[in-house]
Amino acid sequence: MKKKLSIPVQGKERHRINRVGWLRAAVLGANDGLLSTGSLVLGVASAHVDHKNVVLTAAAGLVAGAMSMAAGEYVSVHSQADTEAAELALERTELKTDDAGEHKELAAIYVERGLKPDLAKKVAEQLMAHDALGAHAKDELGITETLVARPIQAALTSALSFGIGAAIPLLVAILASSSSLIPLVSLTSLLFLTLLGGLAAHAGGANVFIGAARVTLWGVIAMAVTSAVGKLFGTAA
Repeated sequence: MKKKLSIPVQGKERHRINRVGWLRAAVLGANDGLLSTGSLVLGVASAHVDHKNVVLTAAAGLVAGAMSMAAGEYVSVHSQADTEAAELALERTELKTDDAGEHKELAAIYVERGLKPDLAKKVAEQLMAHDALGAHAKDELGITETLVARPIQAALTSALSFGIGAAIPLLVAILASSSSLIPLVSLTSLLFLTLLGGLAAHAGGANVFIGAARVTLWGVIAMAVTSAVGKLFGTAA
């Protein structure tokens, strides 16, 4: 008697693509909060403004930036959600008015992907019998549960992450003396930017070194330019 071959069933694969929505908003928010507030502190401090006003400027930058990020993300992602809703509404109408045509359309998509016409027709029939709108949303429109637009989630994530990023240079500005403020804010901001870039690259499955270096480079440029502007206007004043 032949022994049956047992093939172990692997657990569900964990793909990084399901992180793309919140990861993009979180990384963008934290990076913007850290970089913009750190640069703002350096620019104001370079203009020889007193310590109290530097801290006040950083605090105002944190609040204004977080609100701006939330509003911007909500509006942009809501526009995507509106477009998706309109496309799905149109697809519902087409399914009601031209069911046969929608079967042919879905089958044609599978033929383009490599299935033989007979098999493509059977697959289209089975998928539409199970969830016609879902099948067309995924394979015709490219709308999936993983990538669907979530305006509120994007807005809250951006605002929170911006606030967390901006809190770092603000905290350093509060604790540092006037003489050490510029070097301490510069070093801590660049350090956390490097860390953020590396973590974001790791979470997305990209090269950690390249991700960290890219963020750090742009951080250096932004802070240098802002400091130069602050010195220029401080001297002019």
